[in-house]
Amino acid sequence: MTREWPLVSIVTPSYNQAQYLETALRSVLDQGYPRLEYIVIDGGSTDGSVQLLERYAEQLAYWVSEPDQGQAEAINKGLRRASGEIVAWLNSDDVYLPGCIQEAVAALAAHPQAGMVCGDGIMVDADLLLLDRHVYHAPDPVDLLSFDVILQPTVFMRREVLEEVGHLDPSYHLILDHELWVRMAARRPIVHVPSFWALERTHPQAKTIALAGGFVAEAERLVNWAENSPELGELVRQNRRRIAAGLDVFAARRLIDAGEYGTAFHRLVRAAGQHLPTVARYWYKVVQAGLSALGLAPVFEAYRRTRRRIQYRGERESLRTMAIQQLLREDSEVRSAESGESSS
Repeated sequence: MTREWPLVSIVTPSYNQAQYLETALRSVLDQGYPRLEYIVIDGGSTDGSVQLLERYAEQLAYWVSEPDQGQAEAINKGLRRASGEIVAWLNSDDVYLPGCIQEAVAALAAHPQAGMVCGDGIMVDADLLLLDRHVYHAPDPVDLLSFDVILQPTVFMRREVLEEVGHLDPSYHLILDHELWVRMAARRPIVHVPSFWALERTHPQAKTIALAGGFVAEAERLVNWAENSPELGELVRQNRRRIAAGLDVFAARRLIDAGEYGTAFHRLVRAAGQHLPTVARYWYKVVQAGLSALGLAPVFEAYRRTRRRIQYRGERESLRTMAIQQLLREDSEVRSAESGESSS
């Protein structure tokens, strides 16, 4: 039976993320998938990450801690070492949900033409408190060029397709995953499974917050590249207004994160003139940018906190409680094992 399961390789890049790393490691190792190759590429951490990786060394196919040139190089280093038929990466501050690997494998087996599969995801804060559930769909190249994003930790790829299109482009630092999805979607369809596969943390050190303003330049660069691409150029020309609106909405969302509310509002207004349905999907961002530009950001934040409390109720605490209980069980098991070894 085990022979029927394809080998799955997971890569975790990490740098000074010891406070989150163990939760990520356990979420991979506890999947129960029978053929798993787990690779961790650490960028020379000095915060206790190396000692943590030494504890888990026997459960890892490979790990290293050495300086690198950033996230793309670290992930590519791991992906090039991977031998699995299916590959993915999980950042050290994100978490897989139980059963996601097996569901991804089943989906790719059921859709042999697909190059990659994605699921749904849950946004949490640094303490694993639930912020929002995000449900996605199977995007095509136009969707992706219009910046219909998918949650990176829910993506699993066929290694042969990844190698066909090339690994992550290290010249991208902020939308490096989205740029890869565009190239893969240009060759093979993407399949979506309506199941929650991962938690993605939002915290002040996360790139999506810390470097929000820098996303805009990379997004504009990606669209310019696609327009001049033999594979995608005609699609861009046929869907120019929708893609331009999607770029403006994406830019506005990042500019809101960067606190540039007035510029964000103007880009949303421009997007509405290009393709109103795109902006209508993000009406709440128009409200947020408009109120915040008028100095009323606390009003929107109060609304959002109230909505989350009403919508999710006790679910917000349950994710954190489950994670803490799991780590306590694991610590207890480690102490028991160490006690047994010392007594023998």
